[in-house]
Amino acid sequence: MTQEIFDKLAKAVMDGDEDFAKNAAQEAINSNIEPIDAIKKGFSTGMAVIGEKFGRFEVFLPEVMLAADAMKAGIGVLRPHISEEQMAKQIKGKVVIGTVYGDIHDIGKNLVATMLEVAGYEVYDLGNDVEPKKFLEKVKEVTADIVAMSCLLTPSMYYQKDVIELLKEMDIRDKIWAIIGGSPITPDWTKDVGADGWGRHSDDAVGVANMLMENGSELPKPVIKGV
Repeated sequence: MTQEIFDKLAKAVMDGDEDFAKNAAQEAINSNIEPIDAIKKGFSTGMAVIGEKFGRFEVFLPEVMLAADAMKAGIGVLRPHISEEQMAKQIKGKVVIGTVYGDIHDIGKNLVATMLEVAGYEVYDLGNDVEPKKFLEKVKEVTADIVAMSCLLTPSMYYQKDVIELLKEMDIRDKIWAIIGGSPITPDWTKDVGADGWGRHSDDAVGVANMLMENGSELPKPVIKGV
């Protein structure tokens, strides 16, 4: 019975069905399933399948967003049954994310932010056209573990480097991981600006974040995924 409910939770996400996700979450509560287990063994399982399919171009952006919305809706039902202590233990890290200054494109950034959130990160999305100092202010305010910078326009790429240089000037570069992405961004650029990681797709970005948070100090930099 328990596995059947986990399967329902996963299917709700894969189908992108918010109502189904809410109903399955309530069924999990009624069956005395631990909410954290419902997320890990149900919703997260379904989201992992969607992420893999997205990486293989078997599903596309709309399906991923629907899946993420379904997961969020289901977690909304489970959340009141999770203690603050339990919830804190599930947070992998804090991420400040934004599209750099001079660039208003945010579809890719929004997807990465959503994928990070459903993967267990506490995400602070600054939006688009974000000045370097705004990244720094938010990083210091929330004591972030990761700063993630997106860019689509080539002229704005250099602001990614500015953010990293500001981290050095503030003497906090060694306390935070810097990951970058976007259409014009390459592994070579990632190395040139001194970033810690690069991912081609949204699920690659999550993979990079996970690797840095789990074993970052032991890995050669930058961490590259999606080549």
